[in-house]
Amino acid sequence: MAEALVRRLIEGDVVKPGQVNIVDPSDARRELLQLNYGVATYCEPIGCVADAEIVVLAVKPQDVGKVAKQVGKLGEEQVLLSILAGVKLDKLSSEFGHEAIIRAMPNTPAQVGQGMTVWTATAGVAQSRIEQARAILSALGEELYVPDEKYVDMATALSGSGPAYVFLFVEALIDAAVGIGMPRAMAEKLAVQTVLGSTDYLRQSGKHPAVLRNMVTSPGGTTAAALHELEKGSLRNLVAEAVAAAYAKTKVL
Repeated sequence: MAEALVRRLIEGDVVKPGQVNIVDPSDARRELLQLNYGVATYCEPIGCVADAEIVVLAVKPQDVGKVAKQVGKLGEEQVLLSILAGVKLDKLSSEFGHEAIIRAMPNTPAQVGQGMTVWTATAGVAQSRIEQARAILSALGEELYVPDEKYVDMATALSGSGPAYVFLFVEALIDAAVGIGMPRAMAEKLAVQTVLGSTDYLRQSGKHPAVLRNMVTSPGGTTAAALHELEKGSLRNLVAEAVAAAYAKTKVL
């Protein structure tokens, strides 16, 4: 996700390569990042964090404490922007000894600039830094600022994990089509475009999904028969239980 952010920021001309410093312990990764994006890279935070206005934290959640010690004390004007799943603002503030923190939850479609990022900030973040963060996160796709951190955890269960739910559904559609005799390549093309077109139509129409579903469903028709099987299999309940399970897991990370 960190590389996707760098790529989208530079390709979108939000920042220049010379404005970006990246810390990565891997020699191979640093060399590749320098080659691909023309950014400065470092093996440790010392030497590159001190002059940063916004420090983006994109490490494994279990490494927060170790990284905080490496980074050291941040300046009063600096903002820490975390994209770590499940790591709360209080935890970040405690580990870094810092009050100006932004917590964001992007998702994987950010790789192609179609992400959904939900984020919030502590009271210690100045409005000017809020706007900088908004510009940064907008490079990944859509962004939504929320006033309460609990919504970031909820978003982790919906939009953060959501692409996996969609991928599973598309995979199931493809396999079902193959099961009735359709060539796999054809099934993949039809399934992917159907989901893509349906979501675009939903967004552009501004209608409730139930309204559009009813428009497609003729009484006694093929769609009605298919939906009957999905409802009989408790699709809604399974989705609700899946999102609730992801939310519960987020709260204990």
